[in-house]
Amino acid sequence: MKPIKLKTPPEQIQTITRVMFDIVREDGPLTVAETWERVKVLAGASGLTGKSHMKIVLRWMRERQKLRLVCNHVDPHKQILYTTWFAKPNNLKQPKSGNDPSPSQP
Repeated sequence: MKPIKLKTPPEQIQTITRVMFDIVREDGPLTVAETWERVKVLAGASGLTGKSHMKIVLRWMRERQKLRLVCNHVDPHKQILYTTWFAKPNNLKQPKSGNDPSPSQP
């Protein structure tokens, strides 16, 4: 794929990426949906126009090695999570499944 060229002004790009990086650093690793839930409160203030615009910016940030993708495999499920480059992979969240047997207590 060819590199992404964002059409927004550089000042606005800086604001958007700073907000998104801070959210992923504080609350991450996050899925796209979880990131959007946290960002949409600030979407108007930061300059994002929608979820697809956020996904383009996330890909742009990956190209510039601000964020990375991590795949979390648990049983037959897998999650694709965004995290910062220096986050430890041990902190990955486990997906919720309704059929996990819990140990019974006497």
